[in-house]
Parts: sequence; structure tokens; C-alpha cells
Amino acid sequence: MKASAIVVAAGSGTRLGLATPKAFVSIGGVSLLLRAFQTIASVEALGELVVAVPAGMEKSARAEADAATLQIPVKITEGGATRQDSVRIALMLTSAEADLIVVHDAARPFATTAMFSACIAAAAQSGRAIVAIPVADTLKRVEKGTIAMTLLRDGLWQAQTPQAFRRELLMRAHEYATHEGITDDAYLFERLGLTVQVVQGSALNFKVTTPEDLRMAEAVARSVSLR
Repeated sequence: MKASAIVVAAGSGTRLGLATPKAFVSIGGVSLLLRAFQTIASVEALGELVVAVPAGMEKSARAEADAATLQIPVKITEGGATRQDSVRIALMLTSAEADLIVVHDAARPFATTAMFSACIAAAAQSGRAIVAIPVADTLKRVEKGTIAMTLLRDGLWQAQTPQAFRRELLMRAHEYATHEGITDDAYLFERLGLTVQVVQGSALNFKVTTPEDLRMAEAVARSVSLR
């Protein structure tokens, strides 16, 4: 069963406070986007890659794909106004022959080949699977700067990417929730009343969003080999 990968890399990264779009920011001398490509290059189940990037960054993304020496077809497209829009645009460019679609955020530079493979294998069985980790911290609901409620963390998991779905189901899910700004594809399936399988992820598979995240990513890049 062959799968197509979608890499969502269209974010501006304004919270990083940098002029460079987030996916093109380097950690350890390698851009977030190239790190995603390097991981995808070693996932045997993938037969195609579609990348959504900011307008004007298509040539830069192609250069990163060339640097990763990917052995599968790579399509690069301008992303949309929201993550959901970007996924939908990329999804329409995936091959109709693909059984599964794997969606990954370029902003998670330390996803591993094993995570992709495990997620794909689970989705091949159940039709829907995501990488996630159990919540470790006590969660508080805060209103107007004060604690309104403590949430029990038992059974709570933090969603990550990659996430893998049968192509026809993902297309149907996106048609059902067009332009709603949903940031997690698994939630689309929850709204349809469909269960989603969970595959164990890693705390190192964090999303780079803030300058503090970027500093932490630099430290991880210097000290850890994740492949």
C-alpha cells in the first residue's frame, strides 16, 4: 500500500519574530523543511510528496527537495490562508492512486522515520491514525488571568504529526468542514463520529512556534541523533 505525504510549510512564523517563513528557518544549519524532507526520504511506504509553502517560496522549497535527494515525485504548491486551507489545497494535488495520505507539519523537525512508518501501518489497518503523547503536566483552564478549573489529565493526549488517513476519507472530511480554520486533521474525523487510532509519539516531536521553541530545537539538534 503506497501513501502520499503532505508537508504543511506555509506558515509565516510571525511568533518567531523572524523575517524568514518558519519552514525555512534553520536549526543546526538545516532548515525545518529540509529536515522534514530528509525524514520522508527514508520512509519506504511513501510514493509521493506534496508541499504547501508561502507564496514566493516555491523555488526555495524545490531547492530543499533537491538537497534531500528524494527519490519520489515532489509537487510544490502555494499554501492557503490557514493550515486547513493548505492541507486541502495539497490534498487535491495528491495522486488518486494513493491509498493513504500522511500529513505532517514542517514545524516539527524531530519526527522520526519510525513515527511515520508506525502511523502509516496503523492507518492501513484502521483508516485513521495520529502520533500523540500522554499529557504530562497538570492542565488549568484560565479565564481573565485566573484559574477557572483544573482538568484531570487522565486519558488526555497531546496530538502531534504525522497523521495518516485513507485518502477518500480525508477528502470527505475536508469537504465537510471547509474554511473552518481547524488545525488538527484528526478533529475533522471526530466531528464525523469516526474513531482515530493513536500511535505513541515523543516529547522531542515538539512544534517550533516561539523563540524559546527555536532555542530548544537548536539544543536538540546539537545533541541528539533521531533517525
